[in-house]
Amino acid sequence: MPVQLNHTIVHARDREASATFLSEVLGLGPPVEFGPFLVVEADNGVSLDFIEYEGEKLVEHYAFLVSEDEFDVIWARIKERGLRWYADPALSHAGEINHHDGGRGLYWTDPDGHVLEIITRPYGSGT
Repeated sequence: MPVQLNHTIVHARDREASATFLSEVLGLGPPVEFGPFLVVEADNGVSLDFIEYEGEKLVEHYAFLVSEDEFDVIWARIKERGLRWYADPALSHAGEINHHDGGRGLYWTDPDGHVLEIITRPYGSGT
């Protein structure tokens, strides 16, 4: 069996708010409870398992590969929510998207400050 990422843990001050935010913006199924986690499953079977966290604030980064059509739908949801988006992970180019590798990409933050990203082409894949 090839090595595949199965899940990762996302630390959240409010696991329900953060898990629901991600599932709604990306258009995924609703979070499912599993032990201390609220699990959001991506379409490729990889899950993000949200857990309550009261320690020092952690800023994590999660990138999602989407189709061109999905990009437009997700970007529209970001705009509808009045969220700021950026062309870069440093969040310094507000209101812009990038065109790395001939695709499109943008970044935004979740309720805990985690940096989320959607891209239409994997990095290093093209022009």
